[in-house]
Amino acid sequence: MNLTRAGARLQVLLGHLGRPSAPTIVAQPVSGLASPASFQPEQFQYTLDNNVLTLEQRKFYEENGFLVIKNLVSDDDIQRFRAEFERICREEVKPPGIVIMRDVALAKQDYMPSDRMVSKIQDFQEDEELFRYCLLPEILKYVECFTGPNIMALHGMLINKPPDVGKKTSRHPLHQDLHYFPFRPSNLIVCAWTAMEHIDRNNGCLVVLPGTHKGTLKPHDYPKWEGGVNKMYHGIQDYDPNSPRVHLVMEKGDTVFFHPLLIHGSGRNKTQGFRKAISCHFGSSDCQCIDVSGTSQENIAREVVEMAEKKYGFQGVMDFKDTWIFRSRLVKGERINI
Repeated sequence: MNLTRAGARLQVLLGHLGRPSAPTIVAQPVSGLASPASFQPEQFQYTLDNNVLTLEQRKFYEENGFLVIKNLVSDDDIQRFRAEFERICREEVKPPGIVIMRDVALAKQDYMPSDRMVSKIQDFQEDEELFRYCLLPEILKYVECFTGPNIMALHGMLINKPPDVGKKTSRHPLHQDLHYFPFRPSNLIVCAWTAMEHIDRNNGCLVVLPGTHKGTLKPHDYPKWEGGVNKMYHGIQDYDPNSPRVHLVMEKGDTVFFHPLLIHGSGRNKTQGFRKAISCHFGSSDCQCIDVSGTSQENIAREVVEMAEKKYGFQGVMDFKDTWIFRSRLVKGERINI
């Protein structure tokens, strides 16, 4: 790979709906959704043996594809992340490689550097303060339960869901995060998503479809929403609309860990405030990159590469894997194959 390609520490990507449904649950370390079936250790497919998760927690994640840990991240850390986010929005600091996104409904407003103009920042791996989230021992302790001891931080985001202006553009369509990743195996990838304040259905909490991590990666594309859709907010095209849904009510510091095939999204923000959360996708460093040519991921791969080439003025010098390899960063153990 030449220096031009390596210099593109590409940013682009993802954003991470749906229709009313099943009951809201308040975030708990585990929930009553878990199957009462008895699990033997050899039956675990999605969690690894260590002394961190209880048997009940492992069973819950195996059955449902997500697990909420209460009060995991401290108020002090969250305040520091919030302060750094605000500095970035005011353009007081400009970390290399970071991607700053605006909600499509806000894009036509006169731009004034402030956190009211930014709906999300991505790829903060070069911002020392925000990247601390990916290094927090309390986060990595749980991540290791899903990835093993050699851990890569693949993609960081701080989401600042804006008040919806009536066009419902603050929604995030139901999707699977694996759609955006050329990494496999999927069972060695996990997202950590931490609430930075109280989050409920009123300000657009996460909604998950329990158990859908046991399925396959589904075709994604832009939903046909009248009010508009944010860039790269792809959604599943053929999910079962009758699938049970759970809305995760979370308090500041609560953290949900979930599988990259779990179908999830978030509703619109019906309040006047901005709803903040910080997250990172982690993967085992012995995951391998795959070629997505001829798969349902071709559309997102094409869009990512086009955006990267436009941003850097390159043409024909990178592919989908390149856009990810240089944003990943080892956080624990040994870097193996990525």
